[in-house]
Amino acid sequence: MHDAVAFSAPNKEHSTRLLAIVRASTPALAETLLASGSALLLVLSFPDFDLSFLAWFGLVPLILATSTTDKSARAFLLGLLWGSIFFYGTCWWLTYPMIHYARVSHDGHIPAWLAYLLLLLPVLLVALFPAFFCLLLFRVIRRFGLAAILIAPLLWVSVEWIRYTITGLAWNAIGYSQAFHPLLIQTARWGGVYAVTFFVLAVNITFAFLILRRSRRSLFGSAIVLLGATLIILASSYDLNRERPKSDPNTETLIIGVQPNVPMAEIDEITSGRLLEQHLQLSNRALSPPITSWSHRIVIWPESPMNFSYSRDPHLRQVVADFARNNQTAVLLNSLEPSAEGGEYNSAIVVNQEGQKIAQYDKIRLMPFGEYVPLPRWLPGASSVRAIVGEFKPGSSYTLMPLGDLRAGVFICIEAAHPSVARAFANEGADMLINISNDGYLGPTPVMRQHLANAIFRAVENNRPLIRVTNAGISAYISSTGSVRDATPAFQQAVRTWTISKDADITTFYSRHGDLFAYASALISLGIVLTTFMSRKTALS
Repeated sequence: MHDAVAFSAPNKEHSTRLLAIVRASTPALAETLLASGSALLLVLSFPDFDLSFLAWFGLVPLILATSTTDKSARAFLLGLLWGSIFFYGTCWWLTYPMIHYARVSHDGHIPAWLAYLLLLLPVLLVALFPAFFCLLLFRVIRRFGLAAILIAPLLWVSVEWIRYTITGLAWNAIGYSQAFHPLLIQTARWGGVYAVTFFVLAVNITFAFLILRRSRRSLFGSAIVLLGATLIILASSYDLNRERPKSDPNTETLIIGVQPNVPMAEIDEITSGRLLEQHLQLSNRALSPPITSWSHRIVIWPESPMNFSYSRDPHLRQVVADFARNNQTAVLLNSLEPSAEGGEYNSAIVVNQEGQKIAQYDKIRLMPFGEYVPLPRWLPGASSVRAIVGEFKPGSSYTLMPLGDLRAGVFICIEAAHPSVARAFANEGADMLINISNDGYLGPTPVMRQHLANAIFRAVENNRPLIRVTNAGISAYISSTGSVRDATPAFQQAVRTWTISKDADITTFYSRHGDLFAYASALISLGIVLTTFMSRKTALS
């Protein structure tokens, strides 16, 4: 009996100690409310709420909570909470295809409650990155004092870049919240979206520092930081409304974008034929009455679920060739093209005015679990997932498309979220960029404007006009300074016409050097963090 009592006492003591540790590591209610409120403000700054001004102070509550908490575990959990709310609140649309298209049995789709529950898994994964930011910021402040809060913009940029490096996507990086305000995003020409993120964080930090250190000295320092950020943003935008010289109409290329609004339902052979005819009718509508003032013109069809296969389908080849010859126009379309190693490419091809295929670009950056399965073949269930998703092959070269006097870099769907793709085309000599896409399978959700935000940054980063042609919206012309024109409504048929001329090739710092700003931020951050493991605390304050 005494042995039993002696045995149980340590267990009870261990449980009590463990419970005390958990309680001590759990953020206080006030800290939790600050982190949650901060995340909600950032959610509201992104589409479809579009309250982008909130991003300039929305991170203040999170920074305050992280800077004043007393344990590293609390800081990490605050960041995890922030990331979970933010990414769930801005990317909930990922449940749409699960609910409407994925099948759990022959009779039904995944129920909504299960789809929203499954979304927690990827959300928690990406939430680790803001959690990592909060942990690093906490550690630096504890080592150097409160003034070290000023390196938070570098830390955040570093973590966003690490997120892209690890996951392959930096979707809804903080800078993207400003995409629809050309005045505020011109710094992307030298630092990409990370530069815009940096200045948004810098403004947040000035507000947080003023709240934490109410003194004349801190007010002066914060004013200097705020003024510096404002001047740099304005200086980057000095030629925002520059007038481009009038070009000779004979050197202009007329571009016709067709938004067919092809449904996401399964398409049989009869329906496919009808939808092809629909593409032709919309294209002819834009060409009627006959357009003769442009020697070069091209009709662009978007990426769509119809699964055109130009190389395999002689009927499609004949129809497109006849249309091109009869209208003296080139055609750019999406096609499933066979790979020499087996499998298929998601490709963009150009058929010229004589009805001949003259160029093909094979999509290089594929969508995980949409176009390929990033799982080892030996993993249980991987083969089943491949059977559902398919297994596309990535392309290997950035092929430019000849469009009259212009050369275009054409990228497909999610490649708009990969800055390196548009940058590679710009460095290859592209005069313009074209993004063909299909967001229809994600429904009438914020993804449409979020995806458009990515395309806007690709235009600004590389100082190239960008034509975006989509299946169900949003199709638009994006100028080299990021202004959006002639945007189409979602889930409606639409046709747009634009004229593009060859401008002077002004290559940006970002086109030449890529994410150098992010690399430098990461290197500086690494050096500062490493010093927190050396010697005893020497406060800066």
